[in-house]
Amino acid sequence: MTGQERREQLLDVGRVLFAEKGFEPTSIEEIAERAKISKPIVYEHFGGKQGLYAVIVDREVQGVLGRITAALDADHPRLMLQQAAQAFLGYIEDEPDGFRILVRDTPVASGMGTLGSLLHDIAAQVEHILAEQFKARGYDPKMAPVYSRALVGMVAFVGEWWLDVGKPGRDAVAAHIVNLAWNGLSDLEKKPGLVKS
Repeated sequence: MTGQERREQLLDVGRVLFAEKGFEPTSIEEIAERAKISKPIVYEHFGGKQGLYAVIVDREVQGVLGRITAALDADHPRLMLQQAAQAFLGYIEDEPDGFRILVRDTPVASGMGTLGSLLHDIAAQVEHILAEQFKARGYDPKMAPVYSRALVGMVAFVGEWWLDVGKPGRDAVAAHIVNLAWNGLSDLEKKPGLVKS
């Protein structure tokens, strides 16, 4: 194998093992054994388990962000919400190992991307869209961060459950998420307050 082919093989092997077991229980020995190489080759390419994991997580984050960003091309906010939900759920359906890695705990103090940082990146993009829509409709655009994080968190949390149960189908799940989010957004109060008891 060329160096690049070996690197890709190690990324594939590591991705499967990290998805199955998580970061801590997966060992360099196991990665090397599954790849049918010696441990020093893993260190040569990635400096160790944490380096391999960091590259895998970064690829997953870029993959899901790319899907969601590419999907957002509609003119209507409801269609944008639908496209974002379908893109995120499509990633979960097509790349279950990648999503499992993202929802697992990341090594402490590693500075690597986590599901939280991924959701923050997605929410920042959604926030920009919502702020424009809020401003155009007379709502306070400063509240867009609250709504963007609520929407993104809703899709991610439902997606995690859906990955485990495997039903209903992706379009049905997306339709129900959009139904709840859109119907809640469509009757949004301009200045909400808590109900006094």
